[in-house]
Amino acid sequence: MPAKDGGYFSRLVKKLTSDVETLDADDLSEKSEASGAQRACDCRCGDEVIVLGRLRSVELCPASEAATLEAELFDGTDEVTLVWLGRRRIPGIEPGRTIKARGRMADREGRKVLYNPYYELLQPT
Repeated sequence: MPAKDGGYFSRLVKKLTSDVETLDADDLSEKSEASGAQRACDCRCGDEVIVLGRLRSVELCPASEAATLEAELFDGTDEVTLVWLGRRRIPGIEPGRTIKARGRMADREGRKVLYNPYYELLQPT
């Protein structure tokens, strides 16, 4: 009897044959959609968006420039750079943390950016 698409057997085979990064991206994408957030790959410049994902990196701009904290959020489909102007540190904003961010999507050198987004730190699951 052939297995249905998305059936138990095909999901098991996918989990056994996929690499960890692909499985993690699929998991993040599912969590994002389940929470009601938009997929980052579907967000366009000028849209008011809510994205949910994991912070891959957090960096501070050099001290010689204006204070800026930047974080790279990945939701399993695409990356969004979160930029907080006038901030050098935000408690809880650290690599590996899952957050939900809301703001107006912008474009900086071909990359998706949210400036001074509202954010919610989520509990690890």
